[in-house]
Amino acid sequence: MESAPDMTLFFTNARLINPEAGTIEPGALLVRDGQIEAILPADAPTPEGAAVVDCQGHCLAPGIVDIGVKVCEPGERHKESYKSAGLAAAAGGVTTIVTRPDTSPAIDTPESLEFVTRRAQADAPVNVLPMAALTKERAGREMVEIGFLQDAGAVAFTDCDHVVTDTKVFTRALSYARSCGALVIAHPQEPILSKGAAATSGKFAVLRGLPAVTPMAERMGLDRDIALLEMTGAKYHADQITTARALPALERAKNNGLDITAGTSIHHLTLNELDVADYRTFFKVKPPLRSEEDRLAVVDAVRTGLIDTISSMHTPQDEESKRLPFEEAAAGAVALETLLPAALRLVHAELLDLPTLFRALSLNPAKRLGLASGRMAAGAPADLVLFDPDVPFVLDRFKLRSKSQNTPFDTQRMQGKVLATYVAGQSVFVRD
Repeated sequence: MESAPDMTLFFTNARLINPEAGTIEPGALLVRDGQIEAILPADAPTPEGAAVVDCQGHCLAPGIVDIGVKVCEPGERHKESYKSAGLAAAAGGVTTIVTRPDTSPAIDTPESLEFVTRRAQADAPVNVLPMAALTKERAGREMVEIGFLQDAGAVAFTDCDHVVTDTKVFTRALSYARSCGALVIAHPQEPILSKGAAATSGKFAVLRGLPAVTPMAERMGLDRDIALLEMTGAKYHADQITTARALPALERAKNNGLDITAGTSIHHLTLNELDVADYRTFFKVKPPLRSEEDRLAVVDAVRTGLIDTISSMHTPQDEESKRLPFEEAAAGAVALETLLPAALRLVHAELLDLPTLFRALSLNPAKRLGLASGRMAAGAPADLVLFDPDVPFVLDRFKLRSKSQNTPFDTQRMQGKVLATYVAGQSVFVRD
């Protein structure tokens, strides 16, 4: 149903997922003027004048806050636009996308940031928060004007998968970011070891003859960044932790009181290196898919809260860049629409429960960025996703709303569908 910004909505007959309390309970939800006004018992009467949304016993959760979405404007709009990404996000239950600056050209000036902000506001039905590059042109030589870009709306600073190899430049950037209270997001990886790698080192890579990188490269990259955090005291988020070897270093850094959080991608949580099979390039992502032992260790780190966030790492690539030999094919996969059903695999496998899942999908990303969303609580924005976690379907990539359809889940059996998505109490997606 469509809803005006000032409409009062009464969600009834719902299973309310509360990631803060760690609960999932029958209940009702009252939304007024774009905010959650009250959490009510399941048998609460309908408030006068409220429009009723019967959830029919399905799950109602805070909308997903997805850090690290690539929208290919400017420069590669044929791969993804703010309109197509916004529609895909809404269909996937993602109510806030936090966009990456690895565009052509990079988002490294207030002017370029203002351009993408205008595009997003005009075209996307969901909240869009832009990140800016940490160094000019993401080249690792000179830091950007962090203060000016913050004033222009940048919520974090990152060079994405371009590791800043000049330690002095990175230290200066971290120090300046700390003085501004800015969040730095980095890609933990030792860049020399990982250069040109298409797989994780091991038996599979050897048998397939693929150039590989040791999991220690992630650990080494994280160790360096942690040392610099001790020097600078900056706010830091590791975009993807994907190996068991990196987890002890992350735990020590947190125990030592550093301002550090970490995320992982849905593909590293649900796929492993063997899924590449006979050089299937839709399974080529960065960092490369890991061993099953690594996957299970990372899933457990999400369960315990050591890894804070789960993201789609949505990276659109056109057919031409994927229809190449595996070593030459572009890395990345689209995931805005597949994020939730893929994540529900972990729930159905009894590796995570729903409140823990939404802690990583909604609550923790919102907290890290200082947002009021991600919570099922009075006063929070009514950014909500209604979904059926059990309905089965076979994914058809050609039905995805993204301009690019490079998903590793094509033709796979999935379980769980988004039924409706609301942003500030307004319906932005309803499944037919």
